[in-house]
Amino acid sequence: MAQNVQYAGRMIKPTNGVVRIAALSDIHYSKTSAGAMAPLFSEIAEAADVLLLGGDLTDYGAPEEARVLAKDLAQVKIPVVAVLGNHDFESDQQDELARIFGDVGVHMLDGDTWEFRGVGFAGIRGFCGGFGRGALGPWGEKIIKAFVHEAVEEALKLEAALARLESQHRIVLMHYAPIRETVEGEPLEIFPFLGSSRLEDPLSRFQVTAVFHGHAHKGAPEGKTQTGIPVFNVAHAVLKHNYPDRPAFRLFEVQTGDSTEPGVTPIVDRRQYGRRSSDRAEGGISS
Repeated sequence: MAQNVQYAGRMIKPTNGVVRIAALSDIHYSKTSAGAMAPLFSEIAEAADVLLLGGDLTDYGAPEEARVLAKDLAQVKIPVVAVLGNHDFESDQQDELARIFGDVGVHMLDGDTWEFRGVGFAGIRGFCGGFGRGALGPWGEKIIKAFVHEAVEEALKLEAALARLESQHRIVLMHYAPIRETVEGEPLEIFPFLGSSRLEDPLSRFQVTAVFHGHAHKGAPEGKTQTGIPVFNVAHAVLKHNYPDRPAFRLFEVQTGDSTEPGVTPIVDRRQYGRRSSDRAEGGISS
């Protein structure tokens, strides 16, 4: 049974049938970052059942950076689920990084799935290319077609992963944004490089419960797909800017079992300070 925890200075009293998810992205560990986030990881381990890390785990994708982070993550006594981001590919050592993190028990997802107490997780890196009518199409030069093909392949990888999940709730973790709404706040000129709406199609097809991503450091913390699926940008910089009065991670409750509560609810949002999870009004995602 979940225990009471303190988060943002408030005591949270969960109901039964709850899985707590902490989400964070873009922590950019360097060779000199040893212990930098150990206090935050410790707080997360006290508050959550699972930690999600949405890519850009390292600064330059160097194995030395990954080993520093892996040493800190080895002290986290809850399951950790992660995907890689574009920074983790910089040194072309992404397979080695995944091995280093996997060796300390991190569940590295790249078209893979992992299930925990009735909640299924599917993860991909994702890719860029733009959103909606502004999305780049596979036309013209070979290099343009290859660029678009990468986004299509990531979407197909996600679709295949979701098809394998039989859990009541499907949670998606990716690095790039699947919708435009959560990159709002970034310069308009770089929107095409922050995500791709091609990643949105599998989310609706498999009735995903919620999506977590990073990458857009100046983006918005929340949005929804066209079908109403909640999408959360949990980039470290976004959380520090938008929630300066709380720890730099977001905490969510997933209602499992026969609960009539919303599928995923952010804990201690502005309307919820000091309220028990069982006291919240029913409805959609709180804001």
